Amino acid sequence: MSNLDREAVPSPCGGRGFVVTEPVRELLSPRNVKLGESTEVRRLLPNLGRRMVGAWCFVDHYGPDDIADEPGMQVPPHPHMGLQTVSWLHEGEVLHRDSTGSLQTIRPRQLGLMTSGRAISHSEESPRPHARLLHGAQLWVALPDAHRHTDPHFEFHAELPRVTAPGLAATVLLGTATSPGTTYTPLVGADLALTGSTDVRLPLERDFEYAVLAMSGEAHVDGVPLVPGSMLYLGCGRDELPLRADSDAGLMLLGGEPFEEELIMFWNWIGRSQEEIVQARRDWMEGSRFGEVKGYDGAPLPAPALPAVPLKPRGRTR
Repeated sequence: MSNLDREAVPSPCGGRGFVVTEPVRELLSPRNVKLGESTEVRRLLPNLGRRMVGAWCFVDHYGPDDIADEPGMQVPPHPHMGLQTVSWLHEGEVLHRDSTGSLQTIRPRQLGLMTSGRAISHSEESPRPHARLLHGAQLWVALPDAHRHTDPHFEFHAELPRVTAPGLAATVLLGTATSPGTTYTPLVGADLALTGSTDVRLPLERDFEYAVLAMSGEAHVDGVPLVPGSMLYLGCGRDELPLRADSDAGLMLLGGEPFEEELIMFWNWIGRSQEEIVQARRDWMEGSRFGEVKGYDGAPLPAPALPAVPLKPRGRTR
């Protein structure tokens, strides 16, 4: 999935200077963004007050949308570099195409993981025909300097490890020794399904920072009520996380070791300098480096204009 904003602005990210090293309860409100003709997303990261959670640097929540009589998701070919995209569905399906030749339909609780490395382009669309409802999240993970020029590739994992406890079923997307998804920094991503009348404590890593994205229903996370499309930043220094739900609810747990490198995120690229972003835009507009997405019925997205002010990597918050 892409940032389709035609008035894109740079987002400075990274650096440990603004990591909250103790437990906090910082509620992040979303910004509504149009994605194509019929899909509106709630953007939680980057946020005015919070840029990253571990290496997680971009979080969109969308749906559930009734797209029975609509085209659904239609994201034309667009470029990425320096990051991984994570596609995660609760309802519906998304057809992924990319410039390495990947063609894959992703369905609920299946992991679509694309590592852009030095350069890739891809498209995402609702298949024809498609399911009535579309509901999911799209997330990005920043690649560290040692791996950001790696070869681009796509992974699809239909089966993922699950952990259960009374009232809780957790599906591990990324992180821990059990997930098949490739990671390049210490992090975790898990889908949490809570049944009604659940009151549990989830074990955490003290050195990780965490956030919880509310997908459906209403749950209390460390005593804070969360409604769908909101996200609670939790800081570091936690051994466990209290979760409570009076009715069925769905959450995503995102966490990781604080990302120490300073980044520039502009449109769909993550770099370390203005020169890298300028070169990426030139390469995309000239049709080089990012490859071609074959089979999508439509033109690629043009890149937005660069801002007049210099792009500089800075810390994790404004």
